[in-house]
Amino acid sequence: MTNRNLKQQYHELHTDNFPRTMHISFGEDSYLQTLQFEKVTWSIGGEEKGLRYGENPHQSAALYRLLNGNLVLGDVKSVSADSALVSAAQLRKSGKHPGMINITDVDSALSILRYFPERPTAVIIKHNNPCGVAQRDNLAESYVRAFMADPIAAFGGVVALNREVDAATAEEINRHYTEVIVAPSYTDGAMQLFEKKKNLRIMEIKNIERLQQLTAAPHIDFHSLIDGGLVLQWSYTTRIMTTADFLPAETEYKGKHYRVNRAPTEAELQDLLFGWQVESGVTSNSVLFVKDRTTVGIGTGEQDRVGCAQIARDKAYAKALQRFSLNRYGKNYQELAQTKQAQIDSEVHERHADIQGGVMVSDGFFPFRDGVEVGLHEGVSAVVQPGGSIRDFETIEACNDFGAAMLFTGERSFRH
Repeated sequence: MTNRNLKQQYHELHTDNFPRTMHISFGEDSYLQTLQFEKVTWSIGGEEKGLRYGENPHQSAALYRLLNGNLVLGDVKSVSADSALVSAAQLRKSGKHPGMINITDVDSALSILRYFPERPTAVIIKHNNPCGVAQRDNLAESYVRAFMADPIAAFGGVVALNREVDAATAEEINRHYTEVIVAPSYTDGAMQLFEKKKNLRIMEIKNIERLQQLTAAPHIDFHSLIDGGLVLQWSYTTRIMTTADFLPAETEYKGKHYRVNRAPTEAELQDLLFGWQVESGVTSNSVLFVKDRTTVGIGTGEQDRVGCAQIARDKAYAKALQRFSLNRYGKNYQELAQTKQAQIDSEVHERHADIQGGVMVSDGFFPFRDGVEVGLHEGVSAVVQPGGSIRDFETIEACNDFGAAMLFTGERSFRH
C-alpha cells in the first residue's frame, strides 16, 4: 500500500454495517436484565454518519449510546443511562466525523476530569494516556500548564476542559495542533477562533457536571478476546476522594513495626490526592511525578515498577528541556544554539526537571526500595502507593532515609 493510499484512508468515511440498536442480556428467564444500546451518528457537512473508522483506518467501527443502565449484579448497581456523556455529546458542525480513537481518548480524559469539579482543570490525552494534567485558578492557565507538561506528545491530542471555553483559552489552544476539544460550552469568541481550524473536532457535553456522579457509580466494562470471547468487569472506582482517605504507611515485618516518620504537609497532601486521581487514567503499570497540581513526568505501560519510575524520570527531564526552551526562547530545544542548550541543560539538572519538591505516585506497590529511590534521588518529598508488598518495610526505610513522607491507599489502580 502506498503512502498516498494510506493518506486517503484517513479521509474516508466508511459505511459501517453495525445495526442501529444492540441488546445485551444478563441472567436467566426468571431474572433477565437487558441493556439496550443505540448507535450514535452526527450530521456534519450534510453527511449523517457515525465513526469514521476504528483503531486503524481499514477497520470499521460504531459508537453505541446506552439507553437503559439499570443493571444490578450482586450488591453492585450500574450507572444509570441518563449519566451518559461521550455518547450524548453534541459535535459542533465543523471539522469532520470522529474516529474511534478520538472517542476513546475523550473517554479517557473524562475518566480523569471527573475527579476535579472544584477548580478549572485541563487534561490532554494522546493514545489513551495523559500527556499533561493541570489545575489552576483560570482555564487558560490550566491549559498552558497541561500543554507544557509534555508539549511534544500533546501534538494532535484531545483537550478536555471542565469549564466554558473563553476566547483567552481558545487563543492558547489555537497556538498548537489539536484533534479534539471537549468542554461543557464555548463562548462566541472562542468558537470564532476555533472555526479557523479546518479539521478541529469540537465536542460540547452539556451534562459534564454529572462527571462527579461517575466517581463512585460503575458500569460494565467489556473486553473482547481474540477468539470473540468476553471478559467482563465492573469499571474502576476509587475510595480515595479526600486526603483523609489515605492510610498511614506502616507495616510489620519479622516482629518489627515500621512506620514513615514524617507526615506530609498540606501542599503535599493536595498533590498526592491530585496525582492518585490522575493515576486512575494512566495505563499500568505506571508512575507519575506531580508538582503544584501539574503532572511533571508520566511513565506508562512498563512491565516492571522500577522501569516505569525511570521512564517517568527520564521523560520529566526530556520534557523540561523542551518546556524551558519554549518558555524562554519560543523555540524547540533542538533549534537552539549549543550555548543556549548548555544553559538549559544546567538549569534542568539543577532543578531536577521540576521533580524536586514534588510527589511520586505509583498505581501498584513497590516490591523493593529501588523503585521509590528513583524519585527520592531526584528530591521528591512525598510518595503515595497502594502498599501491600511483603517488603513494604524497605520502602518505608527508604523514605525515612531521605526524610520523605509516604502514604498508602490500600487499593491498586491498574488500567489495561
